[in-house]
Amino acid sequence: MPVLARYRDPSHLRSVWELVVTILPFVAFCMAAWWSLSVSYWLTLAISVPAAGFLVRFFLIQHDCGHGAFFRRRAVNDWVGRILGVFTLTPYYVWQRSHAIHHATSGNLSKRGVGDIDTMTVREYENSSPLRRLGYRLYRHPITMFVIGPAFQFLLRNRLPQGVKEGGRRYWVSTMGTNVAIAAVAGLLIYAVGVGPFFMLALPISLIAASIGVWMFYVQHQFEDTVWDDGKTWEFHDAALYGSSHYDLPFGLRWLTGYIGIHHVHHLYNRIPFYRLPQVLLDHPELKAVRRITLKESLGCVKLRLWDESQRKLVPFPKAG
Repeated sequence: MPVLARYRDPSHLRSVWELVVTILPFVAFCMAAWWSLSVSYWLTLAISVPAAGFLVRFFLIQHDCGHGAFFRRRAVNDWVGRILGVFTLTPYYVWQRSHAIHHATSGNLSKRGVGDIDTMTVREYENSSPLRRLGYRLYRHPITMFVIGPAFQFLLRNRLPQGVKEGGRRYWVSTMGTNVAIAAVAGLLIYAVGVGPFFMLALPISLIAASIGVWMFYVQHQFEDTVWDDGKTWEFHDAALYGSSHYDLPFGLRWLTGYIGIHHVHHLYNRIPFYRLPQVLLDHPELKAVRRITLKESLGCVKLRLWDESQRKLVPFPKAG
C-alpha cells in the first residue's frame, strides 16, 4: 500500500483537463444527435452511442470525486460529484455511501447486498425453493442484468434513497436535490427543443450509458477466478487484488471508461485518480497479468452466475434445475 500511495495526489490542471475533454465532446455529440433528428432517427441512435460513452465518463469522474481522488479539496470533489450526478441520474451522497460499503465488503460472502450484484453460492441455490431459483435466474438473465436492470436503477430506483437507515436526512436531501435539479435541467431542455426531441435524445443516451456502466461493473467482479470468502477467512487485500479484474480494453475504450478496467489496483488503493492508474501498471508490470481479462474473454462472463465454494470459482447454472 505505501508503494501505491505515491500515486494518490491529483493534479489540479490534469483533473480540469479531464473534465473539459469529457464535457465538450459530450455536448458536441448531443448537438449532433439533435441535428440528426431532421435526417434520420437511426443516425440519431448511432450518434447516441458515443454520447453515452462520454456520459459513462461523467460517471467515472463522479466516481473519483466520491473517493476524494479527483481534486485535493473535499468540497470541490463533492460539488463536482453533485453536479455530475444530475446528468448521470445518480444522487451523489447515496451512491458514495453504497460504493464505500462495496469497497469495504467486496468478495465477503457474509456481507453481500449493498453496492454489489447479487450472487448466490451453489449450495444456497441448491437449497432454495423453486420460486427463489426462478427469481434468481430471471435476475441474472442478460436482458434483466444489462437492459431492464440498468434502466430501472438509473431512471427509477435512484429517485429514492435505498437502504439508508442512519443519517437518513442527508441522503434524502441528496436524492431530492438531485431530482429537483434533473427536473430543472430537463425543463430547460424541453423548453429549448420540445418534449418529443428531448426524450428521443435523452432516453437512448441515458439507457445506453446505464447498460455500459452496469456491464463494466459486472465484468470487474463477476469473472471465473474472482475471489469470495466468508467473513472468517475474508481478507481485504486478497479480495481487492484477486477479486477485481484487470479489464484490458483497447486504448480508446480504456480512455473513455476512465481506466476503471484497472480495477484491481483501484480496489487496492481507491484514492488514486483514474488518470494515474496506467502509470501504476507501467511502473509495476507484474500487476498487468493479475486477473487480466480481454474484451473477447469478458463476453464469457455472462454465463457465470453462481459461486462454487468447493472449486473456488464462478460457474454457470446447473443444466437441470
